[in-house]
Amino acid sequence: MTRRVRASIALRGWKGTIGRISQDLARRPDVDDSLSLLPLEAAFTSLSLPTSATPRVSVVIPVHGKIEYTLACLRSIANFPPSDPFEVVVVDDASPDNTASVLAEVSGVRLLCNERNLGFVGSCNAGAAAARGEYLVFLNNDTQVTPGWTEALLRCFALRPDAGIAGSQLVYPDGRLQEAGAWVFSDGSAWNIGRFSSRKDPSLRYARTVDYVSGASLAIARDFFLSLGGFDLRYAPGYYEDTDLAFAARAAGRSVWYVPDSLVIHAEGVSSGGVVETGMKRFQGVNQRKFVEKWADALRGQPSAGTPLAAVDRARRRGTVLVVDTVTPDASRDSGSLRLIGIMKLLLQDGWHVVFAPDDGHAEDHIVRELGGLGIEMLIKPWVRSLPHWLEAIGDALQATILCRHTVANQYEALVRRHAPAAKLIFDTVDLHFLREERAAEQSGNAALARQAERTRSQELALIEAADTAFVVSEYEREMLAHLLPTATVRLLSNIHEVFGRKAGFAGRRDLLFIGGHGHPPNADAMHWMAAQILPALRQHDPNVRIFVAGDVPEGERRILEAAGLDMLGRVADLAPLMNSVLASIAPLRFGAGVKGKVNMAMSHGVPVIGTPIAVEGMRLTDGIDVLIAETPDDFAAVYARLAANAALWTELSDRSLLHVAKHFSADAALHSLRLAVS
Repeated sequence: MTRRVRASIALRGWKGTIGRISQDLARRPDVDDSLSLLPLEAAFTSLSLPTSATPRVSVVIPVHGKIEYTLACLRSIANFPPSDPFEVVVVDDASPDNTASVLAEVSGVRLLCNERNLGFVGSCNAGAAAARGEYLVFLNNDTQVTPGWTEALLRCFALRPDAGIAGSQLVYPDGRLQEAGAWVFSDGSAWNIGRFSSRKDPSLRYARTVDYVSGASLAIARDFFLSLGGFDLRYAPGYYEDTDLAFAARAAGRSVWYVPDSLVIHAEGVSSGGVVETGMKRFQGVNQRKFVEKWADALRGQPSAGTPLAAVDRARRRGTVLVVDTVTPDASRDSGSLRLIGIMKLLLQDGWHVVFAPDDGHAEDHIVRELGGLGIEMLIKPWVRSLPHWLEAIGDALQATILCRHTVANQYEALVRRHAPAAKLIFDTVDLHFLREERAAEQSGNAALARQAERTRSQELALIEAADTAFVVSEYEREMLAHLLPTATVRLLSNIHEVFGRKAGFAGRRDLLFIGGHGHPPNADAMHWMAAQILPALRQHDPNVRIFVAGDVPEGERRILEAAGLDMLGRVADLAPLMNSVLASIAPLRFGAGVKGKVNMAMSHGVPVIGTPIAVEGMRLTDGIDVLIAETPDDFAAVYARLAANAALWTELSDRSLLHVAKHFSADAALHSLRLAVS
């Protein structure tokens, strides 16, 4: 059983009444077929759960009658079982029907039968005492789970060492949102965040700390649960036990998290009835008084009942940082996305609320889920009319705004200054576009491109001067700007890379890997250069050598490049197998700017890099020490042959690559620049 404090109780007075009426009269959404609800069974049919004798996760389900709901819940777990070893502990709380005899026939369930009715609190504690997993997940029997529900809850603990409790997004069977965590007020009443809203609203799909999460789907480390004394028996038979547990966790220095990518469907009220004055619901008011008495000191720090919800939400944040880029980052697409996601993760770790706005207003649902799982709020259509409209309403709450790329900064710099005058304005150049365009014009001899580079140069330099801070990705660019704009504040914030380490040695390695999408002009040029000249030169030394290309390439270009001999792989979700088998990464860039993510990525896996001077510019790399430099097709062929014949050289380059990434492209270095700019 889970506590449900209705809006009329949560916010007293006319504001609360109007809020409750507005919610109850809200139009119900159309039937959401994606929920795939299982039917309630009139008669039991065979059911088996793939549980383990050595579980990491213990799912604890207290039940009292309503066997048809319990069976649907168990079948949903069978359909979407946790990927970790798990067990299911069902505690039959002296059910008045045939629950015990039916559940005894379910394979894979550990059935505990209370000799007398202990209520929700006592049954949960009994299940926890018998559980063997590292983590407990308390689950109401009137729920149905969805794919990845436990994985998301456990991922919360892995991402956030201080997390004590993690709770799911709860939705009604009709698709409306039931709860995205809850706030607690000074009188002990509460408000379920987002109740009756659309569960797809991005403003309700990002992980956040809350005052409590419902016991309908609540995860906690077993040892931590027991150290808190379990659910407090003063709240028996039920209501307020989950709120009390959350306050106990916070008193112990841990945080309570709402996890939106753990989706659980909950038929609220089935197990308790819906009338506050009768049945189990009568304990709601009784236990609120007990809760207020126990936590009187803590409640003095809570907002008073009737406080606007936006003010409650804002008060829990250190501050808000808005990040704007041309499109939503996708870690599987390009190195720029990896860098931007890394920046936002560092801001989150430093306590900021991060809001991301793609200039085109769009994001695929799986990206909203992934970024929301990290804790990033998304401003996308149709939920937000436009970024200018949002800035007008929210701008005064911003601590800082990071505008990525000159095309975005040119649009929004004045708007941010107008609506968020107190916010730090940060221009993230990503790389100096004018430098790339100048080099492309020189490489191609294109006069129109040279004129475009001049226009971009003027625009970028003006934006750098206007910003409170500008970020560049390479020391080369920082030194250039120190000469061009000596009064501007320019900080180095380069690529951010995890050091994955070397998983395989020299033996058995061969071939080359190019990482990058065709949409980036320097990459497109490099692909055609490899196909036309570099691969033929390589095959003069080794007729069987191959160049693998990992990245998005339009179909027509892909066919041309494949016909020329390149192995076109498309976008590769997991590069590790390739990194563990190729001899080296190739970066034959003839123009460009900034730090090259393809170089960092290979080095983070301990894969030596063969690249042009442009490819390794500004990365503090030395030829023959950290990297191998080649300028012509014959150079690439000779260097490849040299590396393939020298295991000692390969190993030395591999070792130095790993050390170099750890030293120069770590999260610590980036965090220092961020703190100086944002705070």
